[in-house]
Amino acid sequence: MKIAHISDLHLSGKHFVEEWGENLIKILNSKNLDLVIITGDLTDDGYMHEYEIAEKFVDRIGIEKLIVPGNHDARNKGYEIFEEVFGERNKFYENDEIILLGMDSSEPDIDDGHIGRENYKIIENKLKGNKIKIFALHHHIIPIPGTGRERNILIDAGDILKICIEHEIDFVLSGHKHLPWVWKLNKTYFITTGTACSNRLKGKSYPSFNIIEISENIIVNEVNVKSGKERKIIETNIK
Repeated sequence: MKIAHISDLHLSGKHFVEEWGENLIKILNSKNLDLVIITGDLTDDGYMHEYEIAEKFVDRIGIEKLIVPGNHDARNKGYEIFEEVFGERNKFYENDEIILLGMDSSEPDIDDGHIGRENYKIIENKLKGNKIKIFALHHHIIPIPGTGRERNILIDAGDILKICIEHEIDFVLSGHKHLPWVWKLNKTYFITTGTACSNRLKGKSYPSFNIIEISENIIVNEVNVKSGKERKIIETNIK
């Protein structure tokens, strides 16, 4: 199985780079992917006209998609429009190889993240069994180096981290920080991907996304949207 994880497209804002957006679509459609996970911030301010732009863009990706909102998407009651355009804010996907739960970690009109106690049992009940377990959300759970003063992390990060470790979730996928990073804690990989087509880049980083290949081993490659070049960031046999 082959999965792409993209995030922080900011398609309707002044920082969106059209050339990178076109490259992203071409690369995704050329990779023989089974699923594309988008972990939020498709828009800048959650307005209806921004969602119309996002819907047209996402429709050009000819692959099955699982999409959860980010903090920008939830602004200005955008969380309601998200549901009209992209369906429920929490998503579940399962096949013979993986179990995937996507959750909305946004809060209306603030940038902080929150999952909430009412959702803890949902994570525990959905992400169990012997398949590859993937949890996807917008906000990061563990601070990312090189991103300045820490802010907007999940306000209940400790509780979510405890669930991920105790239930041996294999991959936790997030965006939000616009800088790729990987932490491994016990048996869990926490993978933050970069911004896919926005020029709000940290330092000398480049627009990017990740591809997860599940076969005999699991390989995660980071893809440079500007050049199309890939570099391996993880190889594991956790399967």
